[in-house]
Amino acid sequence: MNFEFSEDQMFLKEQANKFLSEKCDLTVNRKVLEGDEPFDKNLWQAVVEMGWTGTTIPEEYGGLGLGHLELCVIAEELGRALAPIPFSSSVYLATEALMIAGSEEQKQEYLPKLAAGELIGTFAMAEGVGQPLPGNIAVTLKDGKLSGDKLPVPDGDIADFAVVVARTADGDAEDVLSLALVDLTGAGVTRETVKTLDPSRSQAKVSFADAPATLLGAEGEGWAMARKTLDRAAVLMAFEQIGGADRCLEMAKDYALERYAFGRLIGSYQALKHKMADMYIKNVLARSNSYYGAWALSTDAPELALAAATARVSAIDAFHFASKENIQIHGGMGYTWEVDCHLFYRRSKNLGLALGADRVWKDRLVAQLEQRNVA
Repeated sequence: MNFEFSEDQMFLKEQANKFLSEKCDLTVNRKVLEGDEPFDKNLWQAVVEMGWTGTTIPEEYGGLGLGHLELCVIAEELGRALAPIPFSSSVYLATEALMIAGSEEQKQEYLPKLAAGELIGTFAMAEGVGQPLPGNIAVTLKDGKLSGDKLPVPDGDIADFAVVVARTADGDAEDVLSLALVDLTGAGVTRETVKTLDPSRSQAKVSFADAPATLLGAEGEGWAMARKTLDRAAVLMAFEQIGGADRCLEMAKDYALERYAFGRLIGSYQALKHKMADMYIKNVLARSNSYYGAWALSTDAPELALAAATARVSAIDAFHFASKENIQIHGGMGYTWEVDCHLFYRRSKNLGLALGADRVWKDRLVAQLEQRNVA
């Protein structure tokens, strides 16, 4: 079995790297982090013009009609560049949810606008701290009206619409939940930006007070469709995380090969060599697991849930470790605002919680392994 990307996909990766090197150096992330704008609108428009927002959207809906493997290589380069745009919430989550559960009418209405960048979407599942379980979902959908609070919602302060996991019946079983489409600019919706460690990727509290909403997919199938959406997003986000992790290793290596201490390059000290070796090992392991996830995603394999959880757990660990060790290798300078190390640490923490914390995905990984052993 060959897990390597094709020549065309590697060419796309190289072009994405070149494009982002020109359009999105780390000053772009800093501009958003230090400014009042929630994302870089010029970069977002440039990404839309490249067609990346429509990568996996079929051509009949205005997209490029490519596959998830192409989106994986783009995601890696976006992670390497720390792009401060709502790409993951709109493309990995909202778009995927619509393609999984949307009716033909809903696809015709939303997918062309998502591909053209006319709409930004998001996915609202969490309702505060704690593992999201069917019994914990309190937001309700009744008679076409949505009520309750979602927190945090990725890019919820800038998105035009949201796919919301809502309760349509009483009880703790999975079949009491459904997906709903709601216009975040419409009546009955209030939004409040939440302060987080990484303001370059915003989060919001979104409150619904009898907000008009429509079902996405069949009633009672919301939990199953949400899990499918999150599994797909987990693989895509894993590539974004390994892109960031690899950039951290490169930064640490470059600094270690130019910084002198006590008359020697710090890269010659064994302790720092060990740190960078550990970073490399975790990055390679995460990449291997992410490649497995990419294969499962692109082929819609039965192993997708297992592969997604494996990729998610290892990518969270690799990016957090690499961003932390990058600061350590830079020494006292690494803790300063002027040095870029903290930008990657912030993003690693943001992405590590974006689809649920690592303990949630570890539980899912264990459950999938147990199910596989029983089968």
